[in-house]
Amino acid sequence: MLKQFFSKLPRKSLKLDSSELNRSNSGPLSTNNSNTTTTATSAGSGTHKSNGGDKSSSGRSNAAKRTSSAVFPASVVAGIEPLIPFKDVPNAEKMNLFVSKVSLCCVTFDFTDPTKNCVEKDVKKQTLIELLDFVASGSMRFSEPAILAMCRMCAVNLFRVFPPNYRSSSHQGGGENDDDEPMFDPAWPHLQIVYDLLLKFITSSCLDTKIAKRYVDHSFILRLLDLFDSDDPRERECLKTILHRVYGKFMVHRPFIRKSISNIFYRFVFETEKHNGIAELLEIFGSVITGFALPLKEEHKIFLRRVLIPLHKPKSLGSYFQQLSYCIMQFIEKEPKLASVVINGLLKYWPITNSQKEVMFLGELEEILEAINMVEFQKVMVPLFWRIGCCINSSHFQHPIIANIIGLEMDLIIWISVGNTAWDGGKNEKNTVSFAVGSLYYSKLFPVAERALFLWNNDQIVNLIAHNRQVVLPVLFPVLEKNAQNHWNPAVLNLTLNVRKMFSEMDDILFMSCHSQFREEEARLSLVAEKRKEAWERLENAASHQPIAGNTAVLVTPLTTSIVC
Repeated sequence: MLKQFFSKLPRKSLKLDSSELNRSNSGPLSTNNSNTTTTATSAGSGTHKSNGGDKSSSGRSNAAKRTSSAVFPASVVAGIEPLIPFKDVPNAEKMNLFVSKVSLCCVTFDFTDPTKNCVEKDVKKQTLIELLDFVASGSMRFSEPAILAMCRMCAVNLFRVFPPNYRSSSHQGGGENDDDEPMFDPAWPHLQIVYDLLLKFITSSCLDTKIAKRYVDHSFILRLLDLFDSDDPRERECLKTILHRVYGKFMVHRPFIRKSISNIFYRFVFETEKHNGIAELLEIFGSVITGFALPLKEEHKIFLRRVLIPLHKPKSLGSYFQQLSYCIMQFIEKEPKLASVVINGLLKYWPITNSQKEVMFLGELEEILEAINMVEFQKVMVPLFWRIGCCINSSHFQHPIIANIIGLEMDLIIWISVGNTAWDGGKNEKNTVSFAVGSLYYSKLFPVAERALFLWNNDQIVNLIAHNRQVVLPVLFPVLEKNAQNHWNPAVLNLTLNVRKMFSEMDDILFMSCHSQFREEEARLSLVAEKRKEAWERLENAASHQPIAGNTAVLVTPLTTSIVC
């Protein structure tokens, strides 16, 4: 009689609202998996004993029941044995058994110490695998208590606060230094099964979206987004897939998900510049943008202007540049008029002192110019080619002599620190190695001028320039002429002469007109420089005849104060 009464309790006792789920998410069970408490462990082991003992016994104390209820929902306390296989129970009891097994997995363990709780960890792992197989089979629809128990179990096992990253203080954004190896969570073999279970649960056809949205709510989604800052790239990859499925299945949450991701981007760009999951979040947005209906809503255009374009600003751009560029191109393909907006944004955030980012920007510009129409191109061609001209004049290029000099400086540093051994031209193996290290260390120089001149290898860009040569050539001609006369790098010099020849073949009359204007401007500047020099000489002569007395200022010659830029 008592057993039959207990068997009727689960459905009633587990019908909790989403507020209880939120309380459980913020409770002590939602802490890091690697920091479990003694109470949870002892409660878990005590529950195992109660489940394995005599179910008909009614002599358990109320204190024991309260201890078990702190870890498990009422279905386990009611006497449903969670270790029984699904095949050994009738269909009518399978969902109750599912709730019991899910509740059993709410106990967390310390995975930093592989010698602790080995038996319990193995029991939990096997239970999770059994749950994964049951959800994947899709044999029956999930009840509301099952959905609640599942969301609570995922919250307990997954939602946690990450420890401070020791690299955060020295490397902005977590992805700037390519030499940093990814950090792996010791609990990942356990977490992976939970993530796989959540993914199967979300994508299951047996899940009623109308019921599930009460528990996969805004709070659940926000805490899921917080996990994207994990140091473990495997976890971020799982989260990316799960969030994408949540976005696809729960249409009611789509605006909230977009807004929450935007807030993460805002915080990253304008406040911290530290986040590990920017690339994964952008990858999700890339697939979201492809589903935008036309014409684009103003909300989406604001996201482009206020989020995606400013994401070019952080120093760690290289860690997510590919995904960001893809999102930008998706917007331009949806609405070509946005091309001029994007180009103006790139010019605003142009990295003048960072050659690596300049090469990235030039590559993105080439993709945009391939897709731009003539009207939008004409809106931005003057400031665009003024900036491209500055890149063509860039002196930032690896030079073998400079690399050797820097290598010698590195060798001098190593010589001072390891043994005061003089450089012997490579006879000493230690000095040869240090010379190579110095050269390799400083060889990450990026050919900005060469990358800018490569734009003329693109037929679409050449076609745009040819149709607007009356405006483009006067802007670029002084730049090309100075490069042809003074640039020290042979590769850049040859490319400059090729582009110069291309303009000459496009319109020889315009080319000669620009050439004559350049000569006149050079003569004018030379005359101004000569007059300035004569004025300084007159001032020096006048100052040399004045007696020096007291605190009278002394005019020194320009030779002693000149600074070469």
